[in-house]
Amino acid sequence: MNVMVMSGTSDAVKIITYLHAIDDTMITATTTTSYGAKLASDAGADEVKVGGLGLEAMLELIQQKKIDLLLDATHPFASQATETAINAANSAEIEYLRFERPAIPHQTIKNLHVEDFREASKKASELISKTKNGRIMHLAGVSTLPQILEKISPHSIIVRVLPAVYSIKKCLELGIPSENIVAMQGTFSSEFNRVLMAEFNVDVVITKESGESGGTLSKLEAASQLEIPVVMVKRPEIKQLNKYKVYSDISELITEVKKFKSNMG
Repeated sequence: MNVMVMSGTSDAVKIITYLHAIDDTMITATTTTSYGAKLASDAGADEVKVGGLGLEAMLELIQQKKIDLLLDATHPFASQATETAINAANSAEIEYLRFERPAIPHQTIKNLHVEDFREASKKASELISKTKNGRIMHLAGVSTLPQILEKISPHSIIVRVLPAVYSIKKCLELGIPSENIVAMQGTFSSEFNRVLMAEFNVDVVITKESGESGGTLSKLEAASQLEIPVVMVKRPEIKQLNKYKVYSDISELITEVKKFKSNMG
């Protein structure tokens, strides 16, 4: 069985590890970064393709590797990648499975839900206008900064990004002062997040609904302990996924993969 795993998340790495343990399974992983490629390779991927794939490139890879099953484990906010994957699987007439980390049950945590990052920028701007320091901690990735900066001065934002040249360079190009850039890899405990927020005298936090494995809960808990309002961007709705079962439990997903393999004969 030849499986393509659209990777780039910690969940995808775990999935590749489980797939590697299934006999006679060849794994081709795709990821957008060299760091993600190393993680996928270390987890057991036989080959890793680095870089974003458009529909044509994905179809070519599916044909080249004779893929039987396309497993989409991309980030909940990577909506374009998921749409491309669904279209590619349909065009190639192969099986498509979607894994998506479960959302956080956040009913008891005070936060403000918004639909997109432009709305988040507007809401956060309104909130800091009533605060002493007027400082925002942005915990939603460097790619979303341009939308956030539409309503907010770059000098008001503390940004936590990956310790990658691209991320830091992008922040500087957007006008974020170097002392406002926190370059760190990984997810962090609520205690660590709380100390970081307190250290920078943060008044508002911007994040996105990435799920527990994406560190969302620890960010919300830290902000709650400091009584800091959170502007949290909702996950994008991908209408094409309505036709598919979305798995949020890795063991259940692997069971489905094994069932698919046995049905292949």
